[in-house]
Amino acid sequence: MEGWLTDANKCWSVRFHRDPKAWEQDVRVIVDHGREMRDGQPALLKTRRNMRYEDAIALWKELRRYGWTVSGAAW
Repeated sequence: MEGWLTDANKCWSVRFHRDPKAWEQDVRVIVDHGREMRDGQPALLKTRRNMRYEDAIALWKELRRYGWTVSGAAW
């Protein structure tokens, strides 16, 4: 699973990406929540969560219901 969502104000972004350290039998997804900074500064990462694949899918669907949109990479 790999993807990005952005809130309606285009301020915050969420990145979903596969945990490379996870086992094949137990797929895990890392979910980063943050925002891009101006003037080329590193992104402001507010939270990082390691979730089961099924939970990450549920979070993706919930954020989409709340108006988050699919976007390109933010940072």
